[in-house]
Amino acid sequence: RHRGHQPASVHFVSYSSSASVSMGSLHEEPGHGIGDLLSGLQEAYGSGRTKDLAWRRAQLKGLLRLLTEKEEEIFDALHDDLGKHRAESYRDELGALVKSVNHTLKNLERWAAPEKAQAPLVSFPATALVVPEPLGVVLVFSCWNLPLGLALEPVSGALAAGNVVVVKPSELAPSTAAFLAANIPRYLDPKAVKVILGGPEVGEQLMEHRWDKVLFTGSANVGRLILTKAAKHLTPVALELGSKCPCIVDQLDSKRDRQIAVNRIAGAKWSVCAGQACVAIDYILVEEKFAPILIELLKSTVKRFTATPECMAKILNTKHFQRLSNFLDDDRVARSVVHGGSVNQKTLTIEPTILLNPPLDSDIMTEEIFGPLLPIITVKKIEDTIKFVTSMQKPLAIYAFTKNEKLKHRIINETSSGSITFNDATVQYVVEGLPFGGVGQSGFGQYHGKYSFELFSNKKAVFKRSFLIEFMFRYPPWDDSKIGMLRHVFNTNYILLLLGLLGLRR
Repeated sequence: RHRGHQPASVHFVSYSSSASVSMGSLHEEPGHGIGDLLSGLQEAYGSGRTKDLAWRRAQLKGLLRLLTEKEEEIFDALHDDLGKHRAESYRDELGALVKSVNHTLKNLERWAAPEKAQAPLVSFPATALVVPEPLGVVLVFSCWNLPLGLALEPVSGALAAGNVVVVKPSELAPSTAAFLAANIPRYLDPKAVKVILGGPEVGEQLMEHRWDKVLFTGSANVGRLILTKAAKHLTPVALELGSKCPCIVDQLDSKRDRQIAVNRIAGAKWSVCAGQACVAIDYILVEEKFAPILIELLKSTVKRFTATPECMAKILNTKHFQRLSNFLDDDRVARSVVHGGSVNQKTLTIEPTILLNPPLDSDIMTEEIFGPLLPIITVKKIEDTIKFVTSMQKPLAIYAFTKNEKLKHRIINETSSGSITFNDATVQYVVEGLPFGGVGQSGFGQYHGKYSFELFSNKKAVFKRSFLIEFMFRYPPWDDSKIGMLRHVFNTNYILLLLGLLGLRR
């Protein structure tokens, strides 16, 4: 799922399998080049300047200038890579990033401040603090479906936390990758933030080195490789992976509520990179008797939403187009199509497609779809959806459209997922107050907002004591009276402790 000739003054680095130098770009022997790059980053971090809040704010403001001044170039790059309309690009990537960075700037001083913790009374006078400190040199692997957002959202968090950063954009979104490589050095500290271009072999070379944190967004298969490589250096890793995100649709009595629900379902499936998103709805669960109403509403709504070709992004490339087409090549699946199903390999487009009850053992129901195909699975009772969801791997997100508070309570308490959103879909991704991340097979580690800051920080425990009071019962030689004193301490029975110290009680 994942992943030029530049002016000589642009300090981006790309690596190839052979050593060569040209006027417009820098190519080095991979092993030595990455090693030298890391040495430079470690030197920048070792200087201490990244710990200064003024430096961190300057980087975040630089990101905002980049997003503002280069807006048109960003739209062009995202259109080149994925055929995204500028409105979709702004909503899902550029605008979301501006909102997120502004939120971080507003709260940075508070997040970076030491947090008081409770110190036990027996240690009086004492102070306990939790002090956030940067981890050091971090590596971010971004994905191709949101190639700007999935690169710069974690980078902003890493910089806010005071780290130096290497970002490896997906080679499958080459225009956006080239844009990042050309512009990040112009807007951010070029000695503290590096962009490395290249394919899977470059990713493997990067993981041969020691990092203080790695964030990877992509497929589970590549995530396993990242973890295997990271184990060599005990590198901590956060994985943001995919899953089959279910959408439970309860019967809604109001026509208005039904239409709003369908608007949000269709938007979350077909207008977010043509369904090529980890948070996109993968399949719908609905009661048999409500399915015909839902299908007709979906048909009319998707026709309205995709009235012109530019309203939906294209499929990434021929390989992914073929993967999606193969789902429909299964005769059992093809017979379940109730809307759409046409494909055009020349334009890399697949019509929004609705399927009713495809076989549960078919590939479309056992693999993450990651495209504009939407299976609808019917159940006898809406409560049966919970058993269905829990029979699958834990998803990145669960969506449910319902007014039934009892059903909401059961979904929250009986299922496990990275997030649950009621009566909307995908919007949780842009709520900075909520953590974004998976659980189980859908990943681990959370970011966005303060959670990005915390992901790239070490919470350092600091305990300060004075020389005023000393208790000798904590040291040998041991006797029963000292054990008694220790019992009072660990049971926080300070009255008995005081009586014992005064010799009034043994």
